[in-house]
Amino acid sequence: MNEKIRTLIANAEKSLSREFALIDGNALKRQKDVLDAFRNHNVGQRHFAPTNGYGYDDIARDTLCALYADVFKAESAIVSPLIVSGTHALSLCLFGILRPGDTLLAVTGAPYDTLQEVISGKGNGSLADFGVKYREVKFDFEQMRAILRQDKSIKMVFMGRSRGYEWRDALKLADIAELVRNIRAERDDVVIMCDNCYGEFVEEDEPISCGVDITAGSLIKNIGGGLAPSGGYICGKKAYIEQIAGRLTAPSIGMEVGSYAASYRNFYQGLFLAPHVTAGALKAAMLFSKVFSDLGYETSPQPNVIPGDIICAIKLHSAEKVIEFVRAIQRVSPIDSNVTPFPWDMPGYADQVIMAAGTFVAGASIELSADSPIRPPYIVYVQGAFTYEHAKIAVAECLEGIEGKM
Repeated sequence: MNEKIRTLIANAEKSLSREFALIDGNALKRQKDVLDAFRNHNVGQRHFAPTNGYGYDDIARDTLCALYADVFKAESAIVSPLIVSGTHALSLCLFGILRPGDTLLAVTGAPYDTLQEVISGKGNGSLADFGVKYREVKFDFEQMRAILRQDKSIKMVFMGRSRGYEWRDALKLADIAELVRNIRAERDDVVIMCDNCYGEFVEEDEPISCGVDITAGSLIKNIGGGLAPSGGYICGKKAYIEQIAGRLTAPSIGMEVGSYAASYRNFYQGLFLAPHVTAGALKAAMLFSKVFSDLGYETSPQPNVIPGDIICAIKLHSAEKVIEFVRAIQRVSPIDSNVTPFPWDMPGYADQVIMAAGTFVAGASIELSADSPIRPPYIVYVQGAFTYEHAKIAVAECLEGIEGKM
């Protein structure tokens, strides 16, 4: 790290000292929440044992679900290594609750790219194929409330906490609470669902505390603490969780079955570590934002603003800079550092996407990773970091890559 970059990072850290202290304070509170849940459920070595066959009375599975329900302050939860991604978890919620003739209303704009085929695909088993309609507004309370008044077929209101590949700030709990208040002012009968990916442990609570009925995400993001090898979670009201469980397995068996032939230890240990790991990832996002903002790049979140998720988006205005940035992240990864990423036609995305993910768990975005759709204005999205120190090294590598030898 040359002197100019070292000074740039040191000045950024000095500027961020107050925000970093607030992040540490929140991590302490959330760590206490998780620890209390572990103690309340008397978690022991017996909960790490693998199971096979049907998995009836699997104490490890059932206790892990109960832990998540406690941490999220929810009535019930599903936590399963059989959920393959955040998109899968969200899809289970949609298909578990919505029925032919119902309407899904998205109120934070278009959902993340991989959900759009789930909702509106043609001939692929989408919601649309099953007669579920879709409407969309984007942060317009007046329009949202008018639609809710007029369209009684709306069964579910959907909000995305993280930005996806949009240029907007992630939702914070105050934003979620305001959306819920406006929805409930018109309708008590709709299900409110929040895509919580990248938002777990970022603030003092989770969306359930704001009145959300169902929230879901991936275990290879924040809440898996970097140790969960796969899986997803869904938390919320018991009646909805039971409907969703019937979609995960079958309506006649729900969460009564589901074995796992490997040890559950990483799922438990990952949850315990998650508040600390998430705090480091938040600091990493803020460091990227501050340093690149100081060099004249537009960033989201803006410098010195604690974001609502662990992502930092940077407008690079050049495909070449995006590609070099992503390759720099790959070069400083502990795994596959010798690999050179290229843009490619990734399933579920409208544009070519380039991704760097030299991670211990393949694709885990709580570990340091970066990705970008190759389209104007050429925004790169960087997230995660197992350790804050790794993020500092990555900032320097990215600066040298896109700004030349500074």
